Amino acid sequence: MSRNFIDLHTHGIGKYDTRTDNYKDILKMAELHRKAGVAAFLPTIYPGSIDVMRRNLEAVKQAMTAGVRDLGLGVSKKTNPQSPNPNRYAAILGVHLEGPFFNPLRCGALDKKFFIKPTITSLKKLIDGYEDIIKIITIAPEMPGALKVIAKCVELGIRVNMGHSDATYRQAVEGKKAGATGITHIFNAMRPFHHREPGLAGFGLIDEDIYIEVIADGVHLHSKTLELIFSKKRLDKIMLVSDSVKGGKGMAVYKKAGILAGSGITLSDSIKILKAAGIPEAEIIEAAVDNPGRYLSLL
Repeated sequence: MSRNFIDLHTHGIGKYDTRTDNYKDILKMAELHRKAGVAAFLPTIYPGSIDVMRRNLEAVKQAMTAGVRDLGLGVSKKTNPQSPNPNRYAAILGVHLEGPFFNPLRCGALDKKFFIKPTITSLKKLIDGYEDIIKIITIAPEMPGALKVIAKCVELGIRVNMGHSDATYRQAVEGKKAGATGITHIFNAMRPFHHREPGLAGFGLIDEDIYIEVIADGVHLHSKTLELIFSKKRLDKIMLVSDSVKGGKGMAVYKKAGILAGSGITLSDSIKILKAAGIPEAEIIEAAVDNPGRYLSLL
């Protein structure tokens, strides 16, 4: 099976993660991901103070520069992650900002003290000077001011996912109208699906245009939920992600009180889990390679 996977949501792997101001940590992530069969990835930055998030952004930017100079990593839209990568490193395609414009009711394992009100001013303070490397930002669309921030991100060429959100179905539709095009780790850290209020999760399954991230670690989503997603959702809109974290071991990583805090898998592990669930190999490849590439306009 192809080993040129594209992971658009990974915080860390091994001893390294994006909570760093040292670009060499990001390069180590690139090396470890490549060993695990990932050809390209988006280092995903946690919510923090704006100053800390900017230091994390700087580390990734320096890693991308070092990659171009020393390692031959591709970071432009001309990169083709499906082509064999001759070096030891996965291509660093940019950054996924997971926050900080979230709903504290759906914080999951993230620290809600760093969630802030979505405003254009805060957005500018966060991303100024890094607009070229930020490829995705996840925002809760129901928060006051979020729709204006979503529209501004789209204007800047940044893809917007909806997530860590208590959005109703109607609010999810409004997020899409403002320009959001994806949903971060569907069913997780969002309003549960209800037969009278399908919410963001239901919207993600039903809408034919919206892309959805799927964590296939056997814990974040039940095997039957994975079957439901692959049978109901348009195949070309499903994107497998690892949501992997530093020090992760086993399929899922928990905080105290049993709260899921990411996974200890790579996309290669997800492939095995999906095959065991009966998902055809061709569909898995589309979700792990083709769809993420299309989402970032790489293919």
